[in-house]
Amino acid sequence: MIHLIYTGAVSCCFELNHLTPYYAPGVYSVYLNGEKKLEADTNVFSLFGLQPDTEYTVAVVYGEEKHEISFRTEKENGAVDVRSFGAVGDGIHDDTDAVQAAIHFTPPGVRIHFPAGTYLCRPLALRSHLILDLARGAVILGCPDRQQYPILPGLVPDMNGGKNIMVGCFEGLTRPMYQSLIHAEYCEDIVICGEGTVDGNAPSSDFWTEYKNFETARPRLMFFCNCKDVTVHGITAKNGASWNMHPFYSENVSFYDIAVEAPKNSPNTDAIDPEACKGVNIIGCRLSVGDDCIAIKSGKIELCRERCQPASRHVIRNCLMAFGHGAVTLGSETACGVKELTVTRCFFKQTDRGLRIKTRRGRGKDCNITGIVFDNIRMENVITPFVVNMWYNCCDPDRFSDYVKCRTPLPVDERTPHLGTFTFRDITCTGAEAAACYIDGLPEAPIDQVTFSRVRIAFAEDARPFTPAMQNDAVKRCKLGLYLNNVKKVSMDDVVVQGVQGDILVAENCGEVEAFALREVE
Repeated sequence: MIHLIYTGAVSCCFELNHLTPYYAPGVYSVYLNGEKKLEADTNVFSLFGLQPDTEYTVAVVYGEEKHEISFRTEKENGAVDVRSFGAVGDGIHDDTDAVQAAIHFTPPGVRIHFPAGTYLCRPLALRSHLILDLARGAVILGCPDRQQYPILPGLVPDMNGGKNIMVGCFEGLTRPMYQSLIHAEYCEDIVICGEGTVDGNAPSSDFWTEYKNFETARPRLMFFCNCKDVTVHGITAKNGASWNMHPFYSENVSFYDIAVEAPKNSPNTDAIDPEACKGVNIIGCRLSVGDDCIAIKSGKIELCRERCQPASRHVIRNCLMAFGHGAVTLGSETACGVKELTVTRCFFKQTDRGLRIKTRRGRGKDCNITGIVFDNIRMENVITPFVVNMWYNCCDPDRFSDYVKCRTPLPVDERTPHLGTFTFRDITCTGAEAAACYIDGLPEAPIDQVTFSRVRIAFAEDARPFTPAMQNDAVKRCKLGLYLNNVKKVSMDDVVVQGVQGDILVAENCGEVEAFALREVE
């Protein structure tokens, strides 16, 4: 029933094996060595304030059931208080130099502890073999003055004649950018953990109000470029200037039991955007932001030509996504492709779209998105639960060009993306408004296969018209059924749609269409 998914020197994270998305069937109690520590109702929970290299036994009691697990915390090479380096933590004094000294002048593997307090900081540069431990009540608060954020180049020439070195990027391209508040490049073995907060402080700056007038890309809250073995556990991340968590060309990156928060109207404040990464775990996280909650990316075609690395081996499990544009999104910058993605036991609440895939002509022949599985998902008041859009028209200079919006088949060439197999199973959606699903492939490159199994979709009685997919000449829809266009094979098995207006299934320009136990309910 219970298993350990992460253990560090002073914290650990556990997952219960319930099949219910995100929430456990009821409230349970957690005991540490016989002492009650907390009550919880989610499938993932954490314990903090542990001692390094120590044996513990955790018991979970739910009704008459009791389950135990024993474990040992990791050893550590030492621990220091950031105040020993001169940090004040009053939210007024600039603590950047003190924190930076603690990061760079302690031995590898030493834990840097932030006690309760507010540590006002300019951008911080991390190094390898680092542990940042934020106690409950500790806040790393970003400096609101944009002039204090250095601008980094996108690519740096190798003076020895080798390939250019990646340094900065944004929205799928290597380009100059402001240094991020928590910034790591070419590092390994980093842990950021605890019950504290990293606050980008964007509402106090012009990062949200003047972003269209910036000379370069806004900073992320946390940026991990070409890093390996990164773990972010327990913390709250909020109010980043743009994307909050952005691993870029990194490997083995895990987010366990974290919260990422930003107002629904904040611009481009995606919660977690792994880009061209290998092996990303997002488990037990609570995400509520102003754009996509999770966006899996792999760069635009120019970046793919420099270094083609598909997004692969990603797991998203037992997460809550609320109020964003999309709960789980693939794209639109996916020129290197996406493969081996599983999304399971998640709860989507009041997002514009649930499972959202977006690409377009021009992403390139290596944009192969396939082997995608969404399983055991619950959605409430999601306007359009399923969107697969090969006509995405944002974020590019040619977004309104004839090439992007032409509805007649164009030649398949090196710019043409490919979508493979997509499986949606054991999913319940209530309160939908625009469409049960909206899947729109390219006429010259139809989607290979879409499978729906054991899916229930119910429309809200007071549903309002909404545009299901961001594309040129889009039409608002209301209570549209299962709409599919340009798909080679469509398979529907035990699918129920309630409250649809018009036909339950509209399959245009599709090849083989199988529909078993496809039912409409008044």
